[in-house]
Amino acid sequence: MRKVTGWITRRPDRVSEDDRQKLKEILDRCPELEAATGHVRSFAAMMAARSAERLPQWIANARTDESHGLRNFADGLVKDLDAVTLGLSTQWSSGCVEGRVTDIKFLKRQMAGRAGHPLLRKRVLLVAADRRQHRVTAPAAP
Repeated sequence: MRKVTGWITRRPDRVSEDDRQKLKEILDRCPELEAATGHVRSFAAMMAARSAERLPQWIANARTDESHGLRNFADGLVKDLDAVTLGLSTQWSSGCVEGRVTDIKFLKRQMAGRAGHPLLRKRVLLVAADRRQHRVTAPAAP
């Protein structure tokens, strides 16, 4: 199932011909999955092009098509439509901040109240330093 999910969510030009054929055979046998694939790929194209103006139509299509199981996702987008629209229409991202928040939550859960604030602080700083050390940066323009 993970392979199929990868084939669906990966850019079509990055799927091998053999895997593309296998996916086609699977989609031919499962119309629900074929519908989901269409919606997933159109959403990915919308994200790649940062075309927020297509979002309302995508949501409407996903909500009316009952066969694919993406209705809950579309409903969630409607609940936070302003933020999703802004995310699709600007070049700015809060991904780095979200990554740090995820790190902190993970460490806090991992420690499960067994240690105090000083140890949590030290571990958060160590993770941040490790991330900075392994950060990939784009080469400078000539």
